[in-house]
Amino acid sequence: RAVAMSVSHSSRLNKLVREQYMRLPQGGQVQVTYVWIDGSGEGVRCKSRTLDKEPKSIEDVPEWNFDGSSTAQAEGSNSDMFLVPVCMFRDPFCLDPNKLVLCEVLKYNRKPAETNLRHTCKKVMDLVKDSHPWFGMEQEYTLLGINGHPYGWPDNGFPGPQGPYYCGVGADKVYGRDIVESHYKACLYAGVKICGTNAEVMPSQWEFQVGPCEGIEMGDHLWMARFILHRVCEDFGVVATLDPKPMTGNWNGAGCHTNYSTEEMRRDGGLKHIEAAIEKLSKRHDYHICVYDPRGGRDNSRRLTGHHETSNIFEFSAGVANRGASIRIPRQVGQDGFGYFEDRRPAANCDPYAVTEAIMRTTVLNETGVETKDYADH
Repeated sequence: RAVAMSVSHSSRLNKLVREQYMRLPQGGQVQVTYVWIDGSGEGVRCKSRTLDKEPKSIEDVPEWNFDGSSTAQAEGSNSDMFLVPVCMFRDPFCLDPNKLVLCEVLKYNRKPAETNLRHTCKKVMDLVKDSHPWFGMEQEYTLLGINGHPYGWPDNGFPGPQGPYYCGVGADKVYGRDIVESHYKACLYAGVKICGTNAEVMPSQWEFQVGPCEGIEMGDHLWMARFILHRVCEDFGVVATLDPKPMTGNWNGAGCHTNYSTEEMRRDGGLKHIEAAIEKLSKRHDYHICVYDPRGGRDNSRRLTGHHETSNIFEFSAGVANRGASIRIPRQVGQDGFGYFEDRRPAANCDPYAVTEAIMRTTVLNETGVETKDYADH
């Protein structure tokens, strides 16, 4: 009874009946699902339309619009907003030839919506393209029942303390693996650059990794991976939350650790470039904390306490193989003398466009202080 109550009603609909319809031919037409980031800066929305033939590139997908007053992005009196397609994926839910299309949101005057952080990220990535920045982001998330309680946890009380759950195996160690494996397969089908997954330290908490991606591709692929996660969870009737600290107390929070390198860091002797980048980051800690979650650092303040494998939000630190530091240099990188480093500060609900843009502004464009430079005229 407890399990039945913790999942949504729609997940208990007969999926075999749905399959009967999904197998029907489409007559050469294609269903395209447009996906965008809403006014919260965290949520994703979607809607679908029919095209007469399969789009072969993003240029074949027309612009569209939506009611921004219903997504906290516009006033009702002037609510139409533009959806500008930027990245196309195969649709793992409706299958080929259908598509998922990630879109930027523009306001009525064609200026980027407030939560369209891709717009400035793209400008910055174009400026620094000769440095060939690679990113890999580790997306932690927590599965909740429809009642908001961590999925699989006792109705009244808590599971045993942390220890056996990280990368765990067994019905008493992990909850919701079906969701994780379905998400992984769906991302591979879609063409998302997912590169791994594992159970995390808190029970019912998981992580998937996306990368390596170059430049703007990092944000595009992580946002689509998030959309696919929420959509898979919908089928199973549970909720995936990216809250950085879903459970108070002696439980790990959820981050989005960001691995980063430039071409010169990946070459022999690259460690000196890694150390130079970390030195620049050390002098701009407050700026990065402000953009590493959607609420200017308030979300991360619940997570970055200096405990549970985190650094303290008020202090910058770096070290080799140190998971309690702001920046971790992997041990292998320290031994090889080249490679990448990991910024452990971004919150699970960060915008990857904001995070990757900030890293490039500081480490390659050499910005300092809390203000950012506008490169629109360059």
